[in-house]
Amino acid sequence: MLAALAAAGAVIGVTLLQTRGETTTVKGAVVTPQPGYPPLRLDFGVDASAEAQALARAQQLYNGKHVAQAAAIFRRYQSPEARIGSAFAAWNQGGLATVEQLAKSYPSSGVVLLHLGFAEFWAGHNADAVGTWEKTARVAADSPYGVKAEDLLHPTLKLPGLPYLLLDVQPPRAIQKLPAAAELAALAKGAAKPSARAKLLYGLALWTNLQRPISAERQFAAAAKLSPHDPAARTAAAVGAFTKADPAKAFGRLGPLTGVFPRSSVVRLELGLLLLWNGDPKKALPQLRLAAADQPGSSYSQDAKALLAHLPGTRSK
Repeated sequence: MLAALAAAGAVIGVTLLQTRGETTTVKGAVVTPQPGYPPLRLDFGVDASAEAQALARAQQLYNGKHVAQAAAIFRRYQSPEARIGSAFAAWNQGGLATVEQLAKSYPSSGVVLLHLGFAEFWAGHNADAVGTWEKTARVAADSPYGVKAEDLLHPTLKLPGLPYLLLDVQPPRAIQKLPAAAELAALAKGAAKPSARAKLLYGLALWTNLQRPISAERQFAAAAKLSPHDPAARTAAAVGAFTKADPAKAFGRLGPLTGVFPRSSVVRLELGLLLLWNGDPKKALPQLRLAAADQPGSSYSQDAKALLAHLPGTRSK
């Protein structure tokens, strides 16, 4: 967490057009192609199958510039992820056309659409890439590909991905020891019960580990309904509404909670984090300082102090 915040200036290395809604017939919408190969951003979640492990290794090789070795692995499989990898590894042999054809076969696939946008951008079709990423953000909103598309569409917001939710809840140790897929299944089973804590735990797994914000928000909202006087549940439900396209929705829910729970560190901590994600560190710092001062023995206060100690140009008070 702290490393990610310290690297707040490291934005995804893709520059978008300053204007939106252009087509490739508009001046400036088509530019010189990028050198090298487009990036691969495949996400396998809790899939521990042999194919997922092989493709994850191939992606690591590809992004490490060992393209030929990666291509040999990608060629073994026919999933959309593998076919994207093969197309990118053969980028100079019609990679864009291959991904365009793949998108016709999978018009609602987040992984295909996100990488079609990468392909278009690398080919110099910037405006087409913007349109494709906008579609990705719509049709794959409840996936890491939709989250990544939002990052690309809002590059001025420096922190990528979903805001951190630092809730002081942990699954039982027996569940934590399970393999990732089994742990997720156990958390989902628990969340089927009328338990606010269980719904928070499952929602956190969906939010943090799988980057499925819509599904996570549903769990947080259900937890808040079951436990309306719990500041952690209410805070999670508010943060769960955050999107970079429409951050006002989350702030409209979280801000008023500072009045409902005036001495709650979790509310101030998450408000500070949300402001960081929204690209407003100056407003974030007072909230983090209040979080550090309130409930001094809590994990939220400690997290706020740690953040203040690691953010550039700040110190805890």
